[in-house]
Amino acid sequence: MNAPWHSASIILRKYVKERWSPYFESFKGNAPSVEVKSQIRHAVLQGLSDPNRKIRSLCAHTLSYIGNCDWPDEYPELLNSLIALISSSSSDSVHGAMQVFTEFIKSDLTEDQILPVLRQLLPVLLTILGSTEQHTPLTRARTVSVFRQCVTALYMVKDQHPQAVKEATATILPVWLDAFKVLLNLDPLKDVSSQDNWDGLAVRIQVFRTLDVIHTSFPRSMASYVRDYLDASLHHLQVLFQTYDHFYILGSGSAPGSSEEETVELPHLICPLFDFVSNVVRGGKAKDWLQAETLNSLVSAIFNYSQITADDEETWATNANAFVAHEEDDTQAYGVRVAGFELLYTILNRSPAQICATFQTVIQQVIAASQRARESGSNVWWKPLEASLAAIGSQSEDVLECIEDEQDSGRPKPIDVENLLANVVPSILHQSDFPFLQGRGFVFASQFAKLLPLQIAGQYLEAAMHVIESNSAGIPVKISAVKAIHNFCEGAEESAITPFVSRIAQDLGPFLLVTTEDTLSLVLETMSVVLDVNKGQWLTADLANSLVLAVLEVWAKNNKDPIFLSIFTEIFASLASSTATGVYENVVKQALPTLCASIAGAKPQEAWIAGSAIDLISSLVRGAPESGLGDGFFALLAPSLFNSLSDAEDRDVLQNGMECLALIVRKDCRQILEWRDPSGQSGLDHVLKVIARLLQNDDESGGLVIGDLIIHLLRRAGEAILPVLPELLQAMVLRMLSAKTATFIQSLVIPFAFLIYNQPDTVLYLLESTTTNGRNGLDVLIQTWCENAETFQGFWQSRVSTLALTKLYASGRPSLQSLMVKGDIILKPETKNVIMTRSRTKTTPHEFTSVPFPVKALKLLVHDLRSGGESATIPKAEYDVDSDDGDEEWTEEEQQNQGFKQEEFAFLSEMLGPRGVNFDNDDILEETDDEDLRNDAISQIDMQENLVSFFKDCATHNVNNFSANVDHLSAEEIMVVRHAIDH
Repeated sequence: MNAPWHSASIILRKYVKERWSPYFESFKGNAPSVEVKSQIRHAVLQGLSDPNRKIRSLCAHTLSYIGNCDWPDEYPELLNSLIALISSSSSDSVHGAMQVFTEFIKSDLTEDQILPVLRQLLPVLLTILGSTEQHTPLTRARTVSVFRQCVTALYMVKDQHPQAVKEATATILPVWLDAFKVLLNLDPLKDVSSQDNWDGLAVRIQVFRTLDVIHTSFPRSMASYVRDYLDASLHHLQVLFQTYDHFYILGSGSAPGSSEEETVELPHLICPLFDFVSNVVRGGKAKDWLQAETLNSLVSAIFNYSQITADDEETWATNANAFVAHEEDDTQAYGVRVAGFELLYTILNRSPAQICATFQTVIQQVIAASQRARESGSNVWWKPLEASLAAIGSQSEDVLECIEDEQDSGRPKPIDVENLLANVVPSILHQSDFPFLQGRGFVFASQFAKLLPLQIAGQYLEAAMHVIESNSAGIPVKISAVKAIHNFCEGAEESAITPFVSRIAQDLGPFLLVTTEDTLSLVLETMSVVLDVNKGQWLTADLANSLVLAVLEVWAKNNKDPIFLSIFTEIFASLASSTATGVYENVVKQALPTLCASIAGAKPQEAWIAGSAIDLISSLVRGAPESGLGDGFFALLAPSLFNSLSDAEDRDVLQNGMECLALIVRKDCRQILEWRDPSGQSGLDHVLKVIARLLQNDDESGGLVIGDLIIHLLRRAGEAILPVLPELLQAMVLRMLSAKTATFIQSLVIPFAFLIYNQPDTVLYLLESTTTNGRNGLDVLIQTWCENAETFQGFWQSRVSTLALTKLYASGRPSLQSLMVKGDIILKPETKNVIMTRSRTKTTPHEFTSVPFPVKALKLLVHDLRSGGESATIPKAEYDVDSDDGDEEWTEEEQQNQGFKQEEFAFLSEMLGPRGVNFDNDDILEETDDEDLRNDAISQIDMQENLVSFFKDCATHNVNNFSANVDHLSAEEIMVVRHAIDH
């Protein structure tokens, strides 16, 4: 009887997905009538109470789909029907309905429906949770899962309904938190003692996940429970480890799993447990709990659970990519080991010296225990030692910083890493029968390379090279050796690495051709840092040749991968920038013809080939010596590059092409000016054609790149550009009329600012005599400039804009005096203190005053003067309803600094800088690679001093009727001007 039902349920679910409604992406048409839908809903709802568990589950999934689509408009009774089922005395009905609720609360309740539904639903859920005899653990676990989604829903609406949510949490959360406390105090071993299933773990899993959410959303409600939950967490870790060790680390049997399709495993409990403790510690609520004895037990537990499992051991021994992915911070699959390391990071940041001292105690215990296990004949003696080294190594940066801070303060080192490096790790490097431990030794040593004396560092590198060159070494240890070399090159003294660096590069070359995916990425990144050692002065022409050929071969297979491409470009730039005799010339000779051929041969539908080839050529240009690119470089490149850019539609090709041309203009503009195509047109003619094409393009994604190219042409091409300058400037003014994006507008304005700063009269005369679409060219430029000046990005670009504005103001030209531009925003009663959304802006658009250009210029210059010296302030907000962020338990230091420690707040303030300038300024966060502009005279000017001098001069000589123009400024702006003049 059940087999037809089962088949029918599967078919019905498929039918709902494909025929029910256009709501579903897989809909194929022919939706049923309202009557038929009603009959189907009724039948599926009845199926939730079927005696057969699989039928209940299939009906639950089907009803979830229907509910997503139809509730509440077409199926308003669904919610009450489900609540009726879970309120019934039938365990089957409760089981079926709970599966629907698990999905339902997550996706379908609106903010107005949540509170009424929760009042009805939560008491029923709590009754089910407490009915251990009537309902299965999995059903009870689902009540906790649904409750967690309810908590999330409450948090999402607390701003819309603050008082209602506050009352709800005050009445609801304590009852559930008490229930969780009782559940967690039950013996966890009972849930893993059955050989049939571990269903009981499911409740604990959901409880820890829910505690994490409650602590994040409503920490104040949990304050009085935190200590009990932390104690319970540690108790779970301690009593369950023997089971975890048996089934997962040793792999001595298969864990029973669950009685249903849901997966129930011990790692699914340990991960949310670690996460919960991490969040409590991070929130500053575990300070009293983290005392010596507790810390020792917690760190020991983390080290224990971080051991390599039998499954991982089997997979990683043969799958290099899986092993690399787990070892890399940005590709690690989330699991027990990763969650444990994250918890270590959290507690280490809260109390560095205390945790490092605990590391020292625990690692010594592990070393002694491992030695005893080895002597007793255990074949897994190495696992605890590997895990402990991996755990400490994962925190190497913070550990090193802590050691330095303690020594600087005159206190002893809390952990003796040097002793580990001198007396423990060397013996590990020879444990070839235990490749994961052997590999960990290499990686651990490299993570603390800064502590190694030169001679010892050399010995470690020698050993790593021996492994890489060995034919017998396995995947884990070879990859670990490569990673160790990567770390050594980044962290150790160059003098320790230089003797080995040529040999390392030779050995890594062949690896490039036999690795893929994550492993290839590691080898490429290692090659990149190796080439940076001593700026590549150790390279020979032959070695550079072989590396270029290998990288080109790898690029040809992976030229669509943006991550690989970023590493290829770094490698090419490093190779090209080597000052060793003949290296640059040989690199160009090997790479440029191949890359040019790739650009010429790339089909339109394979634009990424041309784009990435141009990118690699740009890297060669970046690395080229100051003396130029070398004869014939541009002559070889020009035909394929200009042909590609003349008809390319792909934005990456166009942007990469412009960047490449801008670099060549900077490095060796002479070659562009001297090159001629068969028809006699110069390289400059072709560059201007590319610019003209991009100016006519509706796609503005080129943004700042066009402006950079034009700026460098103006700076480098000299008199060669003068004959075509009027036409170029007119085209730029015309494009301003339709430009929309801020970066594109900047690209059009900044070249004018540069020209006005250097030759104001010539440029202004040219603009005054130009008419574009019935408007004077100067009018178009000034209007565009004034509206967008405050959005300009870039250190040099912002400066040249400001300096040019001072020139324009001081010029006193009649054409500028009468020019009216957009002034300040007009504040209306209906928009005051209102956040203007898009829809509000459409119905009530902003209005602005209209002011003469000289007044606007002063406003912009006052703004620049103010932004040069004020420090950021963070105003305190006021709320009608008490906050539930739990900040009343911050320390006095944290309360004074918005929850941060003093040094953390100072770092944040430094990052943000005056009015957030550092945070949004690429040139401060990361140095621009445009050495030309960085070294330009404009970049060396003291802008604060320059602007103060400008205002003083204007006041002294009443330049351009200065005193009258200042009267049109706001009261605040006038104060800034007076302050500048008087000081």
